[in-house]
Amino acid sequence: MAAITAAMVKDLRETTGVGMMDCKNALAANDGDMQAAIDWLRAKGLSKAAKKADRVAAEGLIGVLTDGTKGVVVEVNSETDFVARNDQFQGLVKMIAQVALKVGDDVEAIKAHKVGDSNVETAITEAIATIGENMTLRRAKKLEVSAGVVSHYVHNAVIDGLGKMGIIVALESTGKADELAVLGRQIAMHVAAANPQALDSTGLDPAVVAREKEVMADKYRQQGKPDAMIEKIVENGLKTYYKEVCLLDQAFIHDTGKSVAQAVKEAEGKVGAPITVKGFVRYALGEGIEKATSDFAAEVAAASGQK
Repeated sequence: MAAITAAMVKDLRETTGVGMMDCKNALAANDGDMQAAIDWLRAKGLSKAAKKADRVAAEGLIGVLTDGTKGVVVEVNSETDFVARNDQFQGLVKMIAQVALKVGDDVEAIKAHKVGDSNVETAITEAIATIGENMTLRRAKKLEVSAGVVSHYVHNAVIDGLGKMGIIVALESTGKADELAVLGRQIAMHVAAANPQALDSTGLDPAVVAREKEVMADKYRQQGKPDAMIEKIVENGLKTYYKEVCLLDQAFIHDTGKSVAQAVKEAEGKVGAPITVKGFVRYALGEGIEKATSDFAAEVAAASGQK
């Protein structure tokens, strides 16, 4: 059998756009013959999948999975919303969430993880070939506590654990797990609705805070207020800003008369122990992806040869 070199694998990858492991397997199965390896990949539908890789994938599903003290949220994208209702695609997203819960939230580690006789990356590639749309594992995040719970909420769920938005919330406590789980779900629902940017002010990007301060200060400078007064006004303005964007400072959607921090403190009586909100993750499908836009009328006219 011919020796399969890294250079051969690289050449085949560049020619077909297929993953390195699939290229290596193709060359090994065809004794290093490049053309035969290309045909082998085509026969398996893998080259077909590679041709779809430049298409924008901004639809798909958010997958959420929790298990006691740990939980994950993943985003797997497809080209159209229709695929989100496909059983094979739903199964793929659930499998990826299960792997992420086990190996962590590094996307490359998830894709390299072995499932059956292959790995996650190959499973994605094969789904692309079968379903006929580009798909990508865009991101993943795992939260874990030493004691307590990680709770979740899925908004616009298509089936259990899969939907258009997924949230996980980590609560650290030695108290009653069932009561913690109820509180955790309530906070997760709050996160879905209020979209906090950080747990508290220390978690905000310093550049964002600095910009907010400068905007407020400039407003009052233009009004001719003295610097000493501006400093105090800005300080109070930041407190209001934190109430808008920091989870613990926000008004709790289930009881707007108190903050999330106050609601957590009050829940300690039911739980029977102190509670610390260790973190949260909120994934909304396709956020930050630039979606392609098209002029349908122009496309129809072009197809018919009209200007």
